[in-house]
Amino acid sequence: MSRYKKMIKRSLILILLLPLLTQAGCAFKDIDKRVFVVGIGIDPSEKVRHGFKVTLKMIKPVGDVKSVPSQTYAYLTHESESVAEAIRMLETRVDKVLDLGHNRIILLNEKLLSKDIDTFMDFFTRRGDIQMITYMAVAGTTAEETISFEPETETPASIALYNFFDNTGTESPYVLTTFLFEFRRQVLSKGVNAILPIIDINEDKTAFIINNAIVLKLEEKPVKLSEVETKYFNSLLYNASGFSYKIEKEDLIMVLNIDTVKMKYKIVLDEGPPRIDMKVTKYGVIGESNKRLDISNLKKYDKTAAEEMKKKVIELLTKLQENDIDPFGFGLRYRATRLSREGLMDEWDRIYPEIEFNVTMDVNLKSTGAVE
Repeated sequence: MSRYKKMIKRSLILILLLPLLTQAGCAFKDIDKRVFVVGIGIDPSEKVRHGFKVTLKMIKPVGDVKSVPSQTYAYLTHESESVAEAIRMLETRVDKVLDLGHNRIILLNEKLLSKDIDTFMDFFTRRGDIQMITYMAVAGTTAEETISFEPETETPASIALYNFFDNTGTESPYVLTTFLFEFRRQVLSKGVNAILPIIDINEDKTAFIINNAIVLKLEEKPVKLSEVETKYFNSLLYNASGFSYKIEKEDLIMVLNIDTVKMKYKIVLDEGPPRIDMKVTKYGVIGESNKRLDISNLKKYDKTAAEEMKKKVIELLTKLQENDIDPFGFGLRYRATRLSREGLMDEWDRIYPEIEFNVTMDVNLKSTGAVE
């Protein structure tokens, strides 16, 4: 390489390095200067008109978790006109930085569900660090009481609510999981209604109870689903595992353990009255029986279970239709499979209240268990 080319190369390197001299120092703060928020509750304010009461659940740092005899949490509460303002004021009550990047649960008071949710949730949906990890839920009592509750089974440095929703702890078709990004998408999308799990506390104040869900209806009172309706919805739309069903036929009582649920449907508008053809297939085994069973009768058990389950699915779909709510997203499918045009959703709004549900239920029991 000639002397001239070497000079050009060195000059270019020097030019590229010069901007580094103008860079500010690192803004990183050590972990001992941070306090991690692991839960957030939002209630209507009792002091500020149209305001919000925000409760933060923070985990206190400890040197050795094994030596801590009880939970290690601290709580802060503030009421303000906006969620963002409340959190900013809470920053003045701690000597450390409030780190929301590890938060994985936001609890809403049921009274807030009929308000403009997108407005007071804007602070959270604009944050890019918690979109994919934060669960949304509704408090059975108040968000402050629920987020502050510490069940007896909760161990130090562990968040019991996380285990319900991340599939690392309990797995139940009664427990519905909705992430923050899903919640925002459902709230803003036309043709689908947002649905959230309800978190209750038992009468003895010892444990959480999560087996119901609630469907949001913007600017109107939300619609609650029963335990059975929540189970069927969760298994149909999200293929939730752990589905069980009790069969009573004459003097025979059986409990079926369903491990796989598949559902597909199509909207049919050009063959007579508008309808939704839904096919549901379930696979499982017989988990309990009051009598000895013959494996040759599995087909009969399949048919009996399919007839009863079909009734439950139709009852769920009919209830949603009568309340003019659509958490399954039938309207969203309708929009996605047709050319966009003015009045498309108005057209679906006229069709949905009159649409018929044609459900085909297929149950396949693989065995009678280890003992016949």
